[in-house]
Amino acid sequence: MVLDLLVIGTAVTLGPLHNSAFILLLSTRHGVRQGAAFLLSWLANLIVVIACVLLLTGGQPPALHTVPSTAVIAAKLAIGLALVVYGAHRHRRPPRPHGPPRWTARIDNASPAAAAGLAWMLQPWALVAAGAATAVDANLSTAAAWITLAGYCLLATASLIVMQLYMLRAPAVANARLNALRSGLAQRQEQLIVTLSLLVGLWLTARSIFELTA
Repeated sequence: MVLDLLVIGTAVTLGPLHNSAFILLLSTRHGVRQGAAFLLSWLANLIVVIACVLLLTGGQPPALHTVPSTAVIAAKLAIGLALVVYGAHRHRRPPRPHGPPRWTARIDNASPAAAAGLAWMLQPWALVAAGAATAVDANLSTAAAWITLAGYCLLATASLIVMQLYMLRAPAVANARLNALRSGLAQRQEQLIVTLSLLVGLWLTARSIFELTA
């Protein structure tokens, strides 16, 4: 579980779409406040999903080689295959110009509630679902499980936390450097999405097949 959540959390935090949106929010007039709303909503979404899984399992993983455990592994396999197919499809399709999303035109006047909603909309739900399926194996009777789950949520939010703290500490410098980062992300957005989808998809697929055949 630890290694799977490490892979998934890293892929989540490196996603270009939400990081670009977050930088745009930070560059607005009330950027720190909007950024905080986005960050807290993003983290809350992750925690709520994990909490729902733990309520269903009662904090005890299903026994090996039972119908529930097999169903969870099959779900992870399906997510992995879907990510591989998605990444391959985006890699093979011809490049096409991407204009800025329509919501960017209204971002200067966005309220904290709108920023929080944007975080929910940009959450990579396939990866979040993979993290939820992995959390089924958590045994809450051990401190290690609590630490692992908390670490996963923080890792998946790490890029936002770092940028928010940077903006609080040195607003002028951070604004210039973060906007340069956003330009770089925009240029490599397609490549990053394809790479992360394929890597995580192949990892989940291989791990799930191994667990099903073990």
